[in-house]
Amino acid sequence: MNIPLAAETITRIGSFPVTNAYVNSSLLTIVVVVFAFFFRKKIAEVPGRVQSIAETVFEALFGYFDQVTGSREKSKKFFPLVAGLFFFILGSNWLGLFPGTGTIGLIKTVHGEAEFIPFLRSANSDLNLTLAMATVSVIASHLLGITTLGFFTHANKFLQFGTVWKAIKTFDPMKILVACIEFIVGIIEFFSEIAKILSLSLRLFGNIFAGEVLMTVISSMIAYLAPLPFMGLELLVGVVQATVFAMLTLVYLTIQSSEPHGDDDRHAEEHANQHATA
Repeated sequence: MNIPLAAETITRIGSFPVTNAYVNSSLLTIVVVVFAFFFRKKIAEVPGRVQSIAETVFEALFGYFDQVTGSREKSKKFFPLVAGLFFFILGSNWLGLFPGTGTIGLIKTVHGEAEFIPFLRSANSDLNLTLAMATVSVIASHLLGITTLGFFTHANKFLQFGTVWKAIKTFDPMKILVACIEFIVGIIEFFSEIAKILSLSLRLFGNIFAGEVLMTVISSMIAYLAPLPFMGLELLVGVVQATVFAMLTLVYLTIQSSEPHGDDDRHAEEHANQHATA
């Protein structure tokens, strides 16, 4: 039994390798696009059964989003990316449990040995995909921060040269010390953004790949009924992992589009001074 970490290459289109995980993600993308195309045509003022279910699900998601963002306007802005990631990850996780995934394939000779390569493999058991989605999530949060707060305000969260320069001009040793500490904290925050990408991608990849290994081992030992309880568990894991990934992305978007705490305190102080003067 061979369960490699990397997705197996089925064929190549020129120099581009077509892996079994890529086939799964492509099939899901086609299904989603076709469903969205026909669903959009049937949207009406008086909703049918499918539209009613979709509206109920979306309204529930908006309710969860509002609890994180504290604003329906922000929830609407973040919804396409976060909800898109949620449904794509959920669909990828569940599609990996369909009959034939991991069991139907071809036999190739690799280094003189026969090796079974399945045609289908859960897309999220490929680290390339989870890493790409995590990178998109984190970069999107920073782009949103730049467009919302401005480049220099957002950059000052990580490279606080402006804070240090303002402290130096006061010639106050305590303010200079605090500014230097904040500068070091900003550098740490910069590296934490890289850690976010690693944690998001590895968490999703690790859980889904572990499920793939578990299902393969159980199916090879005892067929038919024995894997059913584990399939039920994997359905639940698929929902949990999609929710965790989407909610963390939502948190990142909310944090990066919010004013830094120092700016909030400064604005509050200025506002209080204006009232005191009046």
